[in-house]
Amino acid sequence: MAEPDQELSSPGAGQRLGAPETLGISTLDPTHKPPAMPSGRHVTIRVRMLDDTEELFDISQKASGKVLFDLVCSHMNLTEGDYFGLEFQNQQKMMVWLDHIKPIIKQLKRPKHTILQFSVKFFPPDHAQLLEELTRYLFALQIKQDLSCGRLTCNDTSAALIVSHIIQSEIGDFEESHCRSHLLNNNYIPDQMPLIDKIMESHSKHLGQSPAESDYHLLEVARKLEMYGIRLHPAKDREGTKLSLAVAHTGVLVFQVSGADLQGHTRINAFNWSKIRKLSFKRKRFLIKLRPDLNSSYQDTLEFLMASRDCCKVFWKICVEYHAFFRLFEEPKPKPKPVLFTRGSSFRFSGRTQKQVIDYVRESEFKKIPFDRKHSRVQHNTRVQLNSRPSPLSSPRHREVPVESGAPEDRLGSPSQHHWKESALVSAEDPLASRTTRASPSQQRNGHDDRKGSMSNTDETRGPTRQTLLDPLSQGVGSNSPHLSISSGHPLGMVNGQRSLELCSHSPDGRQPSPLTSPLLNDACSVRTDDEDEVRRKRFPTDRAYFIAKELLTTERTYVKDLEVVTVSFQSAVGQDEATPDSLKNTVLSTFEPLHKFHAGFLREVEQRLALWEGRSNAHIKGDYQRIGDVMLKNLQALKPLTANLHRQSDILLELEKAFKASRRLENLCRDFELQKVCYVPLNVFILRPLHRLVHYKQILERLCKHYPATHVDFRDCRAALADVSEVVDQLQGSLMKMENFQKLLELKKDLLGIDNLVVPGREFIRLGCLSKLSGKGLQQRMFFLFNDVILYTSRGMTPTNQFKVHGQLPLRGMTIRESEEEWGVPHAFTLLGQGQSVVVAASSLTEMEKWMGDIKMGIEIAKTSNGPSSELLTSNLTDNKCPEDSLAEAESEDDMAASHTSLEKPTHHRGNTMVHVCWHRNTSVSMVDFSIAVENQLSGNLLRKFKNSNGWQKLWVVFTNFSLFFYKSHQDDYPLASLPLLGYSVTVPSDNENIHKDYVFKLHFKSHVYYFRSESEYAFERWMEVIRSATAPSSLSQVLNSKDPH
Repeated sequence: MAEPDQELSSPGAGQRLGAPETLGISTLDPTHKPPAMPSGRHVTIRVRMLDDTEELFDISQKASGKVLFDLVCSHMNLTEGDYFGLEFQNQQKMMVWLDHIKPIIKQLKRPKHTILQFSVKFFPPDHAQLLEELTRYLFALQIKQDLSCGRLTCNDTSAALIVSHIIQSEIGDFEESHCRSHLLNNNYIPDQMPLIDKIMESHSKHLGQSPAESDYHLLEVARKLEMYGIRLHPAKDREGTKLSLAVAHTGVLVFQVSGADLQGHTRINAFNWSKIRKLSFKRKRFLIKLRPDLNSSYQDTLEFLMASRDCCKVFWKICVEYHAFFRLFEEPKPKPKPVLFTRGSSFRFSGRTQKQVIDYVRESEFKKIPFDRKHSRVQHNTRVQLNSRPSPLSSPRHREVPVESGAPEDRLGSPSQHHWKESALVSAEDPLASRTTRASPSQQRNGHDDRKGSMSNTDETRGPTRQTLLDPLSQGVGSNSPHLSISSGHPLGMVNGQRSLELCSHSPDGRQPSPLTSPLLNDACSVRTDDEDEVRRKRFPTDRAYFIAKELLTTERTYVKDLEVVTVSFQSAVGQDEATPDSLKNTVLSTFEPLHKFHAGFLREVEQRLALWEGRSNAHIKGDYQRIGDVMLKNLQALKPLTANLHRQSDILLELEKAFKASRRLENLCRDFELQKVCYVPLNVFILRPLHRLVHYKQILERLCKHYPATHVDFRDCRAALADVSEVVDQLQGSLMKMENFQKLLELKKDLLGIDNLVVPGREFIRLGCLSKLSGKGLQQRMFFLFNDVILYTSRGMTPTNQFKVHGQLPLRGMTIRESEEEWGVPHAFTLLGQGQSVVVAASSLTEMEKWMGDIKMGIEIAKTSNGPSSELLTSNLTDNKCPEDSLAEAESEDDMAASHTSLEKPTHHRGNTMVHVCWHRNTSVSMVDFSIAVENQLSGNLLRKFKNSNGWQKLWVVFTNFSLFFYKSHQDDYPLASLPLLGYSVTVPSDNENIHKDYVFKLHFKSHVYYFRSESEYAFERWMEVIRSATAPSSLSQVLNSKDPH
């Protein structure tokens, strides 16, 4: 009978990345009940955990291996259990993994005398893919075991660094006598004594590092080692040379015995999954069939001789599982049973793939559950569980461990103290927060929040910090869900259903979090409005013109506040400093002071007119004041002399950029100012506000003229005012487009690392967003930036600054592009063919692929016909990062290593939640057209907000700008309480079965997160729907010409 084989040819759409999901679940979902136990005789199974403790599990002999594994994961409250497995020694004295499909009785011949070892089975290439702190802690324990037993070999420097992180997590900060005593009593590596001094030297550099941070940095070092996650299987080649085979996420590896003692191993070959056509074994021979390659000297089939058929089968099985876990999108379907006879093995991978695990953890809603570190004397840690109660199978100690305020962060990110941001994410326990603020016992009882007590008067002591108040349905870090960032001064709030002690500190690695957690404002932050309030509410005029005029009023209030950011806040924070050049001060003052004075007066006139229009005097009886055109005409004519200087806005941007280059102090002052709560969007956006405001006036007047009949008393004034403002807008339109592009280049410059001269004359920004790049590691998420002359591809840095590291550039001149989904078996894939290099990328959807391909083709045509900037001058150090495709993985590892070194230094504050980061986490893209539409479609006003599961409505002042909704208690507030990025959202009208029996309600929906907003009129409802759709339905460059026609 033929031996089993594993076909690795490109599977169909149901198996490759990008295919539809199935419900292949291998570990117990914490929201589900434990698996049903089959009837029959029960047996006690002993499992040794990674912390060397042993646990007993009572289980039916007829139960499958999956039932036992789920019990173990549930016992530990482990969500990312798919990376792990249970291994044991079989009758042939070989270590094998417990099969999830087979009954236990067929695998364990003597279950009472067998000890199963809970171990890491699948080692991902990047520890950042491990989203839970508990998972990273278990991985760190596995590394500790491998290092101790000699399985993980490395040089002395790496060994000393790993051990230093281990003892930092176990005994805390360095104290010489304590550290030396601990090392003398505990062996972490086989020959530890000669390295004690080097270990202590490394340990002394980890001051203040929490156990969670130590785990993260330990994995950062370990993942770069050649033997990381390697389990060697002895073999020989055809000539009888002793070798060892291993499997990793990239494919099958070949090692040769080295060293004088023949104990070392050197990797001599690697066969990537993409090159392997088939894996099989026949008796003692393990066969690797390769895809035909004219450039390769290898034979079509490689043969390795192993000790026995069982050895071949064990290695073949783990290869099948590694390939499925890292390469497939979903669990492979079982083969149909043959009618007459079987051929080969029926073994298949059973469980979730890595893609499914990451999506499951990101999209699920979590609750804090503590876990204990057996060897750590520092502090307990917390993690997240899907339901509010501990798992019924979890150990009692898991429920009794107190949640300490100093517990380290369970995720990779938490909000930074001084970031202006469009979004943020926090954890209920924060290591840095607990050092500054502690909640009283009454505020922390049972870990739940007393909403009425959530307001505090500690704002003065906190300074300009930020905070996030999250809905109890919030997700965990790294999730792909939206959230609100809170910039209130209140020191306490709800986080995942628990009281947050202090929500303004750094994550273990100092990085900003994913801006994607379900948010929202605490009820105490705004006035609750119920149905009785609606009945008592005064009746406003019903004329559509009134609501158009009210839009003028609400947006003018926001505009005046934005001018005050420059004239008051910026001047006090930066303008008074001696580092600010006089020319910059004079330019800013001479431009914005007159504008602020004028618009403050204009706002008062509009407020007075609307008060009369609403009937707060007898004037409305005559109808003399039920119009707004006369007020606008008078003021727009008075504004004309000031608009003559609006072209100077570009001068201010240039002055700022020039001053930044001349003075690092001024650059830091402006960066710190952007981190203040009042600067809720980038400073450069405020600089261009006067130009955008003219476009808003034009849009409002166009709506008024369209609404009024020609005989209306207000029509003539509105038409005259429209003619005046249209003339100014048409004159400034060309310079506005250039200034918007210049402003966007300046903003992107702050988000990119490795760029010397991004901002040069002639360069135009087209699109930015996420694409998956095919490399030696498989599909890797990358952020792409498309300009009119070059494409940059980057990855998110591991440093606290959260900037994006540039990996390479592709000049558009001479580039061609083609679809390549069938060629690579990856949905929505296309290939960029440049001069001497090609890159294969995949979009997240067909729509995204069409946008990217359309914009890139347009960019290629522009590059052919224009004399744009030279892409060779784009960056001076890209040559250090660029590498051939086959060595790209090594280059990226070097980038990560450099980032890990810088992460140990004192971080420079940086905006970690810009639109670039939102695109990164939402896996989408935006174009320059989208940015232009977003700033032109600004809107402000009062809305009533309701959660999906709440009863009442809250009244909020809401501002839409920069693809986000910003929430205030009232229009008089100086800074927003929270923000909600809208990329990825859909806006619809509630259906009948949602029981929203109110008028003018629209629904914002993103995955499992639903929010309802209620406007006061049909006109306001239509406007909110219009502007939000402009942010949730991005455009492509093919619409540039149409969208940029004069308004």
